[in-house]
Amino acid sequence: MPDPDPTPDPILGERFADAAAYAVGLHARQARKSSAIPYATHLLAVCSLVLEDGGTEDEAIAALLHDGPEDQGGRRILHEIRERFGETVATLVEALSDAMPADGEEKEAWLPRKRRYLARLQGEDASVLRISLADKLHNARSMAADRERLGEALWGRFNAGRSEQARYYGALLDIFDARLPGSRNLPEFRRVVEALFPRDGGSPAHL
Repeated sequence: MPDPDPTPDPILGERFADAAAYAVGLHARQARKSSAIPYATHLLAVCSLVLEDGGTEDEAIAALLHDGPEDQGGRRILHEIRERFGETVATLVEALSDAMPADGEEKEAWLPRKRRYLARLQGEDASVLRISLADKLHNARSMAADRERLGEALWGRFNAGRSEQARYYGALLDIFDARLPGSRNLPEFRRVVEALFPRDGGSPAHL
């Protein structure tokens, strides 16, 4: 008879709680794109998706921190993450970042950043892929919800238009299909991406 109350795996400890508090503080004044929704909602959602997909505590912590260097100070923040949460978490966060501008610096243009991210993602290990998939799934869910409210005007809020986003998300789906086929999150990601960006029977052109 199955245990009616099994012990969770992983058991989340003080290090995870510290990471959650650190992430909330780091992004306290940041909102989701073109909204007043606290940015921490995205980090918590990605963390939840990673844990539901069998992620480790290190992966869950990296999910909470994955946008820290990119949005809040670049390599200075990556160094803080390494000091507080260890080399494994810092390595995951670095692999998940497509830019690390220092305070006051602008990010590189969208297209070269995304091309470089896609090229690197193809060779990353399962930990990076699991967190990336969770991140992109939550972003795609948010896009789908906002399109219900805004229609095609949605695409005007992004740094790249609908056609570029379609190619990017199509390329992500191809990578996750090939590299992480057993993920619990993959079927939903496929449904959301194909609803947002119908592929007309074929793969999109390369980004």
